[in-house]
Amino acid sequence: MEHNAIGVARKGSAMDTYELSELKLPKMSGLSLKLFTAFVENPIGRALSINSLLENGGIPKLRKIDIQEAPQFLPLVTPPSSIDEGEGLFHASDDFPETDRKTARKIFNAIKSGDVTVPGIATSTLTNIKTSESGSQPLRAFIAINTDNVLEQAEQSQKRHLQGNPLSLLDGVPIAIKDEIDMQPYPTTVGTAFLGKQPAFEDSTVVARLRAAGALLMGKTNMHEIGINPNGANVNFGVVRNPYQSLNDPGGSSSGSAAAVSAGLVPIAIGADGGGSIRIPAALCGIVGLKATYGRISEYGAAPLCWSVAHLGPLAATVEDAALTYSIIAGADEHDPNTLLQPPLTLKDWNKEDLHGIKFGIYRRWFEHANSEIVDKNLIMLDQLQHMGARVHEIEIPQLDEMRIAHAMTILAEMALCMRPYRDQRKLQGGAVRLSLVLGEELTASDYIQAQRMRARAMKIFEDIFKNVDVILTPATAKTCQPIPVHGNETGWTDLSVDTEMMRFVFPGNLVGMPAITFPIGYDTAGLPIGMQAMGRHWQENLLLRVAFNAERAFSPRMPGRYYPLDI
Repeated sequence: MEHNAIGVARKGSAMDTYELSELKLPKMSGLSLKLFTAFVENPIGRALSINSLLENGGIPKLRKIDIQEAPQFLPLVTPPSSIDEGEGLFHASDDFPETDRKTARKIFNAIKSGDVTVPGIATSTLTNIKTSESGSQPLRAFIAINTDNVLEQAEQSQKRHLQGNPLSLLDGVPIAIKDEIDMQPYPTTVGTAFLGKQPAFEDSTVVARLRAAGALLMGKTNMHEIGINPNGANVNFGVVRNPYQSLNDPGGSSSGSAAAVSAGLVPIAIGADGGGSIRIPAALCGIVGLKATYGRISEYGAAPLCWSVAHLGPLAATVEDAALTYSIIAGADEHDPNTLLQPPLTLKDWNKEDLHGIKFGIYRRWFEHANSEIVDKNLIMLDQLQHMGARVHEIEIPQLDEMRIAHAMTILAEMALCMRPYRDQRKLQGGAVRLSLVLGEELTASDYIQAQRMRARAMKIFEDIFKNVDVILTPATAKTCQPIPVHGNETGWTDLSVDTEMMRFVFPGNLVGMPAITFPIGYDTAGLPIGMQAMGRHWQENLLLRVAFNAERAFSPRMPGRYYPLDI
């Protein structure tokens, strides 16, 4: 391995100091969660417990740090003049990935050849979804499906195919949408019991672009309530289960989207990622999850839960499916000013089977801060990627813990403000959600500005690192999917210790706004999926797709125990 130590000195930062740590906090569900939530929401209980809650989150630590940088409230980056402006159109690979999964291309080709019809695909998908909800352990991937609407879409798609005029490679391909994203004729509940009482007024931009591409929009997927925790708990629609192990959590908050793709109900789903909410469930469910650069994919029509860290993006069966979907939903949108800064979309070399000339950055202490089986599988994949031509450089990333805290302060403060108009409905929310909102409400304006100052510092740290490497690799999560707690289906649960392990590698992508992708690379001894994450410079999603594409060629996937294939 080539060693090239890269340090980034910043005023007030400690060099060569790695401070991310495990938390040893109690897991609560059922009666204990209900009682603790009631205690914290009581003014006396809140006063007695709030300092401990803030300390557990590291808030006092960031309050004490001297940060001189001006606050940066959005992680928008002006594209450099040297950025690659390759062709933005999607070009399929020369061969199928080695998988038994029914990918978007397999489905499209089957329609094109006349082996199946789009109405037949729609009917088969609807049947599979219904089957997935049967038995004592329903998957709970979907929460809303309008059968008449789905069949009407299918008939229109079939007409286009018969006329030889499909709108895109997604025409007739089933796709699911997370229920924090507007899609007609559905309401947008954001996983709650009180929002979305009327159908959405119009499609979100992402949905409108998929609809214009002919995608068969199957319905709305389940999610953690308001997306505030990285698991599949939802007290209103039921817990989502992991297709690889039904007693385990799929991760979240895009839990239904991940489970739907992993279980083969759809090859592609759209999720949202404010703190790993695409990448974590994708990794835990053995699929691909892409969070693009902040401002690359329009947020218009998505619930404004955490505006400065939020991203929409695809969860997909394969890297090709992720790239295809990305090529359709990305791009400037006049309805979202944050998208107007971006350079032209490029997919140049996304499927080039070669990594020569690409420099990977590895922060060894961070990379190896995970379950031993996860570290071992990631090291094996790292070695395989080097054999494909990539070079590895040792790097250091100072103040990761401060970045973690800044991200937590940012997302909690923004979500608490978003939920402020609905305080009268607070008792309708799950206990874990209410606890997080209590913490967010305790953050001050000074706390929020301090977090944005740390964001500015973090952006400079990563800017300097990317002067020497092209991609930073980490494991996707520090643990594989965890068992659903007893009573978790009825009450949800809170487990900050596990949440920290799941989010260990993902938060910089949201705080700094750089693109990141997770992709499957192996399984632990229990057969549970293990993922790797690649992060890159702003606007270079094509390079991350290339890394994931090459990793996919070096990986032999296993099908989950719960898989519902289309008959094609």
